[in-house]
Amino acid sequence: MIIGKIKDGIVLDHITAGRGMEIYKVLGLDKLDCTVAMIKNADSIKMGKKDIIKVGQIIDLKFDVLGYIDPGITVNIIQNGELVKREHLTLPERVRGIIKCKNPRCITSTEQELVQEFRLTDREKKIYRCIYCEHEAPNPEE
Repeated sequence: MIIGKIKDGIVLDHITAGRGMEIYKVLGLDKLDCTVAMIKNADSIKMGKKDIIKVGQIIDLKFDVLGYIDPGITVNIIQNGELVKREHLTLPERVRGIIKCKNPRCITSTEQELVQEFRLTDREKKIYRCIYCEHEAPNPEE
C-alpha cells in the first residue's frame, strides 16, 4: 500500500495498534476539510504493529489529550515536504476536559460549569486523580 508524501501537515506515528480510530474521533479529524489517512496495524520494528495518522494540513493539536490516550505517540510536523518539528509525547501532568469524574459526590456532579481536571499522581501506574475530590480516574489503556 502506498500513501503519498505530505507537503504540509502532521503525521501521528507510533500509535499503539488499534488506538488510531479512538484518536481520530477524539481529535475530531472527521470534521476537517482536508486529506486524512489512517493506517492500521502497520509493521513496526520497534512496536511490532502500530497505527499511523496523516493529516494533510497543519492543525492545532491538544497534546495533553494525545499524551493521555497514548503517551508513546510521536507528532511530526511537515512543512514544504520537510520535517520541521518532532515531539515525543509523555503523560501530561494535568488533563482538563477529557476525563469525567465518576464520583457522584464530587462538586463537578452538581456544578456543571466546572471544568473537570485531573492530575497525574502515579506516573508508573498511570493514575490520575480528580483535583476536587481525589477520585481515581479510569486508566485510558483499559
